[in-house]
Amino acid sequence: MPERAQRYSLTWKVTPDLLGILSDSGRFEHTNPAWQKTLGLKPEEIESREFFDFIHPDDIARTRDAFVRMKLGHPILNFENRYRHRDGSYRWLSWNAVPEGGLYYCSARDITEHKETAEALQVSETAARFREQFIAVLGHDLRNPLAAIASANRMMRREAQSATTLELLDATQGAVDRMAALIDDLMDFARSQLGQGISVDLNGAAPLKPLLEQAVTEIALTHPDARIETVLEFADPLTCDPDRIAQLLSNLLSNAITHGDPKQPICVRAEDRNGAFVLTVTNSGPPIPEKAIAMLFQPFFRAKLEGSQKGLGLGLFIATEIAKAHGGSLTVASDTDATVFTFEMPRQ
Repeated sequence: MPERAQRYSLTWKVTPDLLGILSDSGRFEHTNPAWQKTLGLKPEEIESREFFDFIHPDDIARTRDAFVRMKLGHPILNFENRYRHRDGSYRWLSWNAVPEGGLYYCSARDITEHKETAEALQVSETAARFREQFIAVLGHDLRNPLAAIASANRMMRREAQSATTLELLDATQGAVDRMAALIDDLMDFARSQLGQGISVDLNGAAPLKPLLEQAVTEIALTHPDARIETVLEFADPLTCDPDRIAQLLSNLLSNAITHGDPKQPICVRAEDRNGAFVLTVTNSGPPIPEKAIAMLFQPFFRAKLEGSQKGLGLGLFIATEIAKAHGGSLTVASDTDATVFTFEMPRQ
């Protein structure tokens, strides 16, 4: 080992940086133990070959240019390239090298983790921008043609139409309503994935009973065969976002109709209990399996796919997000007697 390397032998041995003395031929004459720890390469494996043999193919041209500059007497600072590990993978290294006395004294630091973190951050930022664009498309570009279809539908109804045409217009409006609901669900889901959560308006107390009654009426009109019994016994107004609570109830009712016994009634009950507002939706039918309960509030989850299930599996996920946004919770209990969804939030 040259006298200079001997003088700093302790540093040479313990530093985590890769140190090496490179000859004009492109071979390392001496390397420190950090090479084996970082790249899995023994000294004889490194020093028996030109260092270009270890460089990633995409980095060879840049590295060759840097070596030529160093031969001309210029130091190389913070030069990054990929060096092959013994297992065949590549590690990113950041090099500093200076020429002196016909040799080149090099040090390199492993920056692979930093590179991967930076790349992951870039991917995350790209994905975030894509989601924002996705929300914009849902909120504007898809709603506008739906609004046009709905408007045309209303205009056609003002003219005399045959019974067959009226049935077709009813089917068209039903499809528009379903698509609008799907867009709303997807927008809420996209916002939640962006970290924004479900937006709620909690500015003061607001009447809730009329909106709950409206939600029940709308579901009943859509499902005329369903029997829905409603008991609303709570003090109104309530500090909440009434539109969001009505949306929560609508999602729970749709779920109850889809999975409940169609011959048995669905019970909606809202009351004040121990300083909290409690809303329950109860239906009869087969119990929910324990494995399904564990996944029930996850997005896009459906216990079983049936022809009548026209949603995306976001209803219960959005309902629980609405509950969280109100500082409350949404839980489920299910057995052979009944399935009960319970929304509870503290009264303010």
